[in-house]
Amino acid sequence: MNIDYLKEASQIFKLLSNETRLKMLVTLENKAISVNELSARLNIEQSAVSHQLSILKKHQLVDTNRVGKLIYYRLDDPHILDIVNEAVQHSSHVIRGKKHGE
Repeated sequence: MNIDYLKEASQIFKLLSNETRLKMLVTLENKAISVNELSARLNIEQSAVSHQLSILKKHQLVDTNRVGKLIYYRLDDPHILDIVNEAVQHSSHVIRGKKHGE
């Protein structure tokens, strides 16, 4: 396997280890949202939202679209939610104390 791909995959998992970034990705699942709206929905300061979105954009997890003065963020690669959903599914097993399939 290509070592550069593994390094980037490792970086993606580090990005996904942040609960705020996970919430942002899930919130962006169905539509593009402005920083202001995302800040209000997640009850997080706008500057913190902007900072986290810039990190996600650097690794091509979100992209932007300008409409007038507003910048809207959307998922750049929706299949990243497959990884998030699998992790959440596994978490439900752990929290319930059940093995997979129980």
